[in-house]
Amino acid sequence: MFTNQTLQALRTLKLSGMADGLEQQLAQPSTHEELSFDERLALLVDRESTHRHNNKITRLLKAAKLKIKAHPEDINYQHPRGLKKSQFAGLLSSQWVHQHHNVLIEGPTGCGKTYLACTLSTQACRHGFSVRYFRTSRLLEALSIAHGDGRFQKLVQQLAKTDLLVLDDWGLEKMTLGQRNDLLEIMEDRHGVRSTIITSQLPITQWHKAIGDATLADAILDRILHNSHKLKLKGESLRKAMSKITESDHSE
Repeated sequence: MFTNQTLQALRTLKLSGMADGLEQQLAQPSTHEELSFDERLALLVDRESTHRHNNKITRLLKAAKLKIKAHPEDINYQHPRGLKKSQFAGLLSSQWVHQHHNVLIEGPTGCGKTYLACTLSTQACRHGFSVRYFRTSRLLEALSIAHGDGRFQKLVQQLAKTDLLVLDDWGLEKMTLGQRNDLLEIMEDRHGVRSTIITSQLPITQWHKAIGDATLADAILDRILHNSHKLKLKGESLRKAMSKITESDHSE
C-alpha cells in the first residue's frame, strides 16, 4: 500500500523516471537488495535525469521539423564527394553551435547536402539546442505573408531565439527587395549570438549575385560568412549511385 502511494506521488509530481526506476527495483529485488539506500536513491535520480534528457531531445527534434531523419552513423564517407571525415566529425560535436558559428554546405544536386544538414541538426538537438528547418523559399514566403497578417515581428523573434536555423536550398529563386530586407533582419539578429546552416547548389562565390542588390548582399553575406565552416561537395549524385547499385543487383 505504501509503495503504491509512493509511485502515485512520484507520477503526480511528474517524476516518471524515478517511478519507472522504483518499479524496476521492486520487480527485481535480487538485483538491488544488496545496495544501500543511498545507492538505490542515486539510481532513481539517474533514471529521472536520463528520462528528462531523452524527453527534451524528443521535444527538440519534433520542434525542429527536419526534412529527413538523419544520423551520424549512416553517413557515407566512401562516396567520392569531397566530404572530409575529420572535418565533419568535428562539427558533430556541436561545438560550433556553442561558439555561434555557421555551417555552409555547397554542392550539386543529390550529393547529400540536406542529409548532412539534418545530421548536424539532429546532433544539435541531442546536445540540447533548439533547431528549426526551412526550405529558404518557404521561409521567405512565410515572412512575406506574416507582414500582411501582423505576425512578422513574432515570427522574427521566434527565429532570433532559435539556437540553430537551417536554410535549405539557398539561392534557387531570385529574391525580391522585401525578401532581402527580411533576410538581413534575420541574419542581423543571429550574427554572433546564434548559428545557421545554409545548403546551396550555388558555389558560395555566386551567392552575392543571387541575392541581387549589391549593398544588401554585402550586409547579408558579411553576417553569414563570418565565423563559418564551409563544406564544398562535388561529384556524382548519391541517388544516382545508389540507383546504379540497385539496378546491378537486380540484373544478377
